[in-house]
Amino acid sequence: MSRGPSFTTRPELVGTFGVVAATHWLAAQSGMAMLERGGNAFDAAVAAGFVLEVVEPHQNGLGGEAPLIVYSSSEDTVHVVDGQGPAPAAATIERFAEMGLDLVPGIGLSGACVPGAFGAWMLVLERFGSMRLRDVLEAAIFYAENGFPVLASLEATISAVAPFMASDWPTSADLWLTDGVPRAGNRLTNHRLGATFRRLLQEGEAAGASREGQIDGARRAYYEGFVAEAIDRFCAGSAFLAGDDLAAWRPTLEPPVRRTFGDFEICKTGPWGQGPVFLQQLSLLDGYDLAAMGAGSPDLVHVVTECAKLAFADREAFYGDPRVVDVPLDELLSPSYASERRSLVGDVASRELRPGSPGGRVPRLPARVSREVLDLDPRLGPPPGSARASRGDTCHLDVADRFGNLVSATPSGGWLQSSPAVEGLGFCLGTRGQMFWLEEGLAASLAPGKRPRTTLSPTLGLRDGHPYLAFGTPGGDQQDQWTLLAFLNHAVFGLDLQESIDAPSWHSNHAPSSFFPREAYPNQLVVEPRLGIDCITELRRRGHDVVEAEPWSLGRTTAISRSADGFLRAGADARAMQAYAVGR
Repeated sequence: MSRGPSFTTRPELVGTFGVVAATHWLAAQSGMAMLERGGNAFDAAVAAGFVLEVVEPHQNGLGGEAPLIVYSSSEDTVHVVDGQGPAPAAATIERFAEMGLDLVPGIGLSGACVPGAFGAWMLVLERFGSMRLRDVLEAAIFYAENGFPVLASLEATISAVAPFMASDWPTSADLWLTDGVPRAGNRLTNHRLGATFRRLLQEGEAAGASREGQIDGARRAYYEGFVAEAIDRFCAGSAFLAGDDLAAWRPTLEPPVRRTFGDFEICKTGPWGQGPVFLQQLSLLDGYDLAAMGAGSPDLVHVVTECAKLAFADREAFYGDPRVVDVPLDELLSPSYASERRSLVGDVASRELRPGSPGGRVPRLPARVSREVLDLDPRLGPPPGSARASRGDTCHLDVADRFGNLVSATPSGGWLQSSPAVEGLGFCLGTRGQMFWLEEGLAASLAPGKRPRTTLSPTLGLRDGHPYLAFGTPGGDQQDQWTLLAFLNHAVFGLDLQESIDAPSWHSNHAPSSFFPREAYPNQLVVEPRLGIDCITELRRRGHDVVEAEPWSLGRTTAISRSADGFLRAGADARAMQAYAVGR
């Protein structure tokens, strides 16, 4: 199959046994190996997820988070796995104020939440999987101990923060700079992470002979045993996170938030993630004849962009952890509210950030919403001269098996460039706490035990009532814009999965970023020039501040589907040249 971005479209991958698509080829191949050994989609997803933690340490890690949406054919049910850990018990707005901070740092230890990824993977394996802990950890241990090829993006990331690691993060320098900055294409190992995986396996297997007992033993070793103890020691005096926070947390299963669009029903996480913003965009777009506009037309780009602005404004005003705050989801997704909001879309691009009033509520935006990037306090952000060096990205993987199961997972956090490596463990903690606001009374204000309003947004779709589609992408605030475009290409314009992913992309930077320093660029529309000069000229005429990105740069989407003809299909993004789909 052609993989180069010089090809506008590539052949669609079709199989009947199983398909895996992931943002790194080694993860996709490792997941497929699980299916070929008799495992199901959940076993494959867990194995692929652990490999991603090894081979993309600048995109995710064992100290990060992993929200998932899964369809279990045996239960005929869609579940959300809330693999997003909450803020520590000691993390309060008052404590940050005492430190002289009015934003949660985007670098270091003070933004660390409870690591959710390992707990999420263990819950999926125990509840839905069929294979043993040893089976799903085997590939990750192999790559950690024997090495994996360095990505160009990994080399660039380590190079950008190498001086900072050398001067301030000795545990990270000892892990990543022992032979200088690792070069793209060279072999890189992480023996400490391999040893951590081996000890989790050892303590899991020592807990009992049963599969479930071993999974629980490994979970306790992480959240109550040697991993939690190491994190507690490392964070003492430097962070709010403590061992007790890990011991008190377990991931849960939640029902998804749903909305129909034509013959599709799309399932997303609750408003502790930004997932419902995808559904709000669908609600707004339901009032337009998108097919008549044409794929990639100025009319389509304008309408999709203006609807995104409205949906993301509501995200800023109303989204937060529904266990702690009252989020008016029913009103936000109601047809009457969408109709009211749709009337705000005009022929000219809006420069306003306009949340609505669902159910008559008065919207409240953060006081600190700035267009300009803030001057970085060294306690808050990356070292001088690398204003975005600490901001990591994300991974994604999708799996479908011959049994009818589907998995969509978006692991992230624990980036090697944003937090020092935990002594002896070979991984870093997350900085997801930077998505809280340090202003009282907001839906996403910081509170102990509260989940941050994350950007991570896996997606699962049903078609005519049957499980059909799983997809997602890295990309922070852009996740529910890039995936929306791929979905519309497929659902409205009839493109296959690969064509839908490969089509020219765009996104708005109108809403404030979820990441430190929370910058916003009102009315900015970033496009791939493949949209064409006529389209771009017309968008500028309509008032959009258009920025042209590189031709193949906006997104890293993967997708899989199970159709009525019994075939499993998959697509993976040519952008970044590392996403991969495999099946048979």
